[in-house]
Amino acid sequence: MSSPQLSPPARTRSRVTPFGTGTVCALLALVVLTLVAVRWSPLMTLDRNIADALHRRAVTEPGLVHTNRILTDWAWDPWTMRGLITVAVVVLWWRGERLLAVWVAATSVLATLVQQGLKSAVGRERPQWPDPVDSAHYAAFPSGHAMTALVSCGLLLWLLRRHGTGPRLWRTALVVAFVSVVGVGLTRLYLGVHWLSDVLGGWLLGAALVAFSIAGYARYERRGGPRTPGCS
Repeated sequence: MSSPQLSPPARTRSRVTPFGTGTVCALLALVVLTLVAVRWSPLMTLDRNIADALHRRAVTEPGLVHTNRILTDWAWDPWTMRGLITVAVVVLWWRGERLLAVWVAATSVLATLVQQGLKSAVGRERPQWPDPVDSAHYAAFPSGHAMTALVSCGLLLWLLRRHGTGPRLWRTALVVAFVSVVGVGLTRLYLGVHWLSDVLGGWLLGAALVAFSIAGYARYERRGGPRTPGCS
C-alpha cells in the first residue's frame, strides 16, 4: 500500500502594507522630532560634526557649490516638485479621475502645512557660518526640500503604478525618484543650510504622509469608491 502523498505546506507570505510602512515611518519621525526638540547631546554632536566636515570641503570647492545650488534651487526645489504634482493633478482631472486628482493635491498641500507647522513649533536654528556658501531662511526642522521631494516623488510613483506603467519606464522612474530624494537631501547638507537630522526628519515625515495617503485611498476604494480604469 503506497503512502499518501502529502501536499507541501502553504507558504506564508509577509506583505508590507502602506499603513504599516506609514506607521513605522511616523514613529521613527516622532523619535527624531523628540530628540531634536530636547536637543539630545549625541544627536546634536553628530549633526555638528557632519555639518563642520561638509562645510570645510564646501568652502574649498566653489564649482561643486555652484552645481549644488543649481540642483537645490531649480531641479529639486520644492516649487519644482509642486509643479510636477500640479501637472499630474491636471492630467488626472482631464482624464475624469477627479477624486484622485483632489486626493493627490490635498496630500501635497497637507505635507506643506505639516512641514511649516513643525518648523514653527520646533523653531530650530539653521547652521551658522562665518563664511557661508549659501543661505536659507525660517526654521530648520524638518527640511522642506527633503520632505517635499519625497512626498512629490512618492505620489508620482504611486500614480505611475496605478496606471500600469511599463517595466522600463517604472525602473527609470524609480531611479530618478531615488536620485532626486537622496540628492536634494545631500545638497542641503553640503551647502550648510540644514543639519542631518533635519533631512532625516523630512524624509521620514514625507514617507509616512505618502504611505498613509495611499492606504487611505485604497481603503476608500475597498468600500466601493471609483477605481482607475485598467488597474487591478
